[in-house]
Amino acid sequence: MTRTSTSVSFPGSGGDDLAARLDLPDHEPVAFALFAHCFTCSKDIAAASRISRGLVELGFGVLRFDFTGLGASGGEFANTTFSSNVEDLVRAAAMLRDRYRAPALLVGHSLGGAAVLAATPSIPEVTAVATIGAPFDPGHITHLFPPHTLAELQRTGEADVELAGRTFRVRRQLLDDANAQNLTATLAQLGRALLVFHAPADKIVDVDNARRIFEAARHPKSFVSLDGANHLLTQAVDATYVATVLAGWASRYLPTTDTTSVEDTAPAAEAGTVTVTDSGPGALTQEIRAGRHRLLADEPPGVGDDLGPTPYDLLLASLGTCTSMTLRMYAERQDWPLERVTVRLTHNRVHADDCRDPDASPCLVGHIDRTLTLDGPLSEEQRSRLLAIAERCPVHRTLTGEIRVTTRII
Repeated sequence: MTRTSTSVSFPGSGGDDLAARLDLPDHEPVAFALFAHCFTCSKDIAAASRISRGLVELGFGVLRFDFTGLGASGGEFANTTFSSNVEDLVRAAAMLRDRYRAPALLVGHSLGGAAVLAATPSIPEVTAVATIGAPFDPGHITHLFPPHTLAELQRTGEADVELAGRTFRVRRQLLDDANAQNLTATLAQLGRALLVFHAPADKIVDVDNARRIFEAARHPKSFVSLDGANHLLTQAVDATYVATVLAGWASRYLPTTDTTSVEDTAPAAEAGTVTVTDSGPGALTQEIRAGRHRLLADEPPGVGDDLGPTPYDLLLASLGTCTSMTLRMYAERQDWPLERVTVRLTHNRVHADDCRDPDASPCLVGHIDRTLTLDGPLSEEQRSRLLAIAERCPVHRTLTGEIRVTTRII
């Protein structure tokens, strides 16, 4: 696949122009990715270039840039902090949103991995996040500074430090800000798919950091071991592997771009409105639009093409998701140790059978069996209370109340 590489710039957190490179495939990208490089590195480090190239070959558009004071970007490195790096990422995403399309995928290498985790809540379009050799605690960078440099920073507030063969002027605010960060709450409420890459033999950021990131996050989350790789992924084969796995994994969480569906230029449905159109690729496939989201519904093989859940499956999914969300919000308000909710639902109707003769007896779901699995060190009293709360979720009350449906043709 051919690709184009364009130099772009945008204002960073300190108002200085940040140098960036946008790599694009020769067709409309399946999605845009934003890449954050490692501490004191640049956008052109081998790992960043190779991973970007690999993602482009698999259809992604990728933006990588130099943080303030690094590479070709303006500003002074001595004025930067972890927080300013996070703000640089948010501004990079804003530039993509304004000029192209907001990023759906964030990728961060080393400290850049911690930065993308911290930036994710401020970039609503992101659906998937990946870290590569990332520290769980941004204050990990303190370990890169020799004792005499740390002593000088405490004494004078600034010092020179040699990292990867280069000398950088740093100020105490960099370490103070990094040590003040805590990603535990951010990970617990990330709300996006997470993929953690880490080399077991990483000598810069110990692999235990990957464990802590993984355990603090909620599902969907995945871990990939980079056996034989070093921290900087200096071997081309390692960077290529990351790009290949990353693209395949992320595709599961990207918004659909099926060109056989309703045109992408169609307006999004208003909040609270769902639009269903029988313009899917199968004989009975339906395209569903809910706001800016799209999904498919279908019937099983023999009746339909099995390209999506059945209407009754969607009904159960509505009840299940509302139940889980309601329990999650209630447990968090009570500060209860609810780690994960799993809702399993079944019913005794088949939509295709019900619709063969619509003039026959009314199509009724009849009975829904709902089973809850509540992970975490909850007391029996807390579990009983959550069981009662499940009965009060809005969709449950809608289904068990009186429903009137008014239909008209326009």
